[in-house]
Amino acid sequence: MPTLLLLVSSIPEMVRILGSLLVILLLFALTAALVKVDMSPGPFFSITMASVWFINSFCAVLQGSLFGQLGTMPSTYSTLFLSGQGLAGIFAALAMLMSMASGVDAQTSALGYFITPCVGIFVSIVCYLSLPHLEFARYYLAKKPSQAQGQELETKAELLQSDEKNGIPNSPQKVALTLDLDAEKDPELEPQEPQKPEKPSVFIVFQKIWLTALCLVLVFTVTLSVFPAITAMVTSSTSPGKWSRFFNPICCFLLFNIMDWVGRSLTSYFLWPDEDSRLLPLLVCLRVLFVPLFMLCHVPERSRLPILFPQDAYFITFMLLFAVSNGYLMSLTMCLAPRQVLPHEREVAGTLMTFFLALGLSCGAAFSFLFKALL
Repeated sequence: MPTLLLLVSSIPEMVRILGSLLVILLLFALTAALVKVDMSPGPFFSITMASVWFINSFCAVLQGSLFGQLGTMPSTYSTLFLSGQGLAGIFAALAMLMSMASGVDAQTSALGYFITPCVGIFVSIVCYLSLPHLEFARYYLAKKPSQAQGQELETKAELLQSDEKNGIPNSPQKVALTLDLDAEKDPELEPQEPQKPEKPSVFIVFQKIWLTALCLVLVFTVTLSVFPAITAMVTSSTSPGKWSRFFNPICCFLLFNIMDWVGRSLTSYFLWPDEDSRLLPLLVCLRVLFVPLFMLCHVPERSRLPILFPQDAYFITFMLLFAVSNGYLMSLTMCLAPRQVLPHEREVAGTLMTFFLALGLSCGAAFSFLFKALL
């Protein structure tokens, strides 16, 4: 977290975002090129692991920067951003299904897997470079309200001058507007310039959002503790065939990503419970029940726990509720956190939530080894 916050405060947003995208693009292009290069397993594995490490590092910087930037915008745009992440998961699941159904060799599939993100990242770079040309983006990213006030005064003066030239008599509205303008120009009545807000304190911001951040950690801890470590081991209880072959890719990965995207999108229509409600921690804690439910599904490779839910319908039902709740609660917490702080603290709040998101992923990955050993 200190490294990420240091980057936020010392490096401009555009440099962080564009730099991360360019580095990730180059690393994916390098990985795609290595697919066609004959190498021994040892060096290839080392290069791949180094590439994965750098990609994840720059993804963390990119995600933290984007969430911090989104914190200064209305919560609707945070929801759209999170929905876009859900769509990315759907594309990945569909790519896996297409690869399995097409029957192409592993090398061709790998080349397609790595070329696709190169195209996506290039499109993202083009879209980000187009943001300064949008009036909406300039308004929220410039963060210069004093300029907007000056433009408003100039507009008032131009309206008054145009009326006088056209011979329009003074109306009550115009007289009031003139008085307002004179008061704004009068040095004695001129309000003091708003003081520049102090640099937000990370500790103070954390005190305001700690409960929401903890909920986010618990959401991802529960999710990553069973998905995909446990859920990927669930097989169909039917006889071997095409359904058994495609059961897990469809009912685990594709279904999860689709319903996760649905859950993320729901926050575009309503945000319930709100930031002051105690129902949010309760709903987050109730998701812990999914851990034993999935562990008791049809997982043949087990030595301790029994199978209590052998039918496919049980697993599909659990996955539907599991994925929707994950997407909705994750998106809800990310949208509520900026609303709990002052406007100039929202960027720090967004960055902190990104850190706790990564913390939840790490905790969930650690617990997955434990739960897998308990099967």
